[in-house]
Amino acid sequence: MANVTFKGNPITLIGNEVKAGDKAPDFTVLANDLSAVTLADSAGKVRLISVVPSIDTGVCDAQTRRFNEEAANVDNVEVLTISADLPFAQKRWCAAAGLENVKTLSDHRDFSFAEAYGVGMKELRLLARSVFVVDSNDTVTYVEYVGEGTDHPNYEAAIEAAKAAN
Repeated sequence: MANVTFKGNPITLIGNEVKAGDKAPDFTVLANDLSAVTLADSAGKVRLISVVPSIDTGVCDAQTRRFNEEAANVDNVEVLTISADLPFAQKRWCAAAGLENVKTLSDHRDFSFAEAYGVGMKELRLLARSVFVVDSNDTVTYVEYVGEGTDHPNYEAAIEAAKAAN
């Protein structure tokens, strides 16, 4: 499993670590209207999955905004931002931020994504900051488990991976 810290403290990740070349594991998360969303709902597209601990924090806000801006320039790429925040908090944040190109999805109910992608922080019941690119054939082509949960991911590498997966 990936070694992750949060504010310098070691974190236990639950679930299965995903690697480039793996078939993307399915998951069920909730949209802002509480409807279930799975990986299959975006079949045929490249998915850039941006995982954040909480949408209401500075780095998570910046990460979500950055991928929103970058995704607007890449054809056939859908950005999914997943956190353990409640769907209502995500909806409020999106409305306040005025973001249109990013889908915020909640893993709060089942922790399905957390377990499928190995990003569940056991001690905090939050998701570890990470980025996954899944191509249109559901193969994982890029993985980044950010070593320190308060650090930014490698935006450039993730965007290039999404472009290359097209």
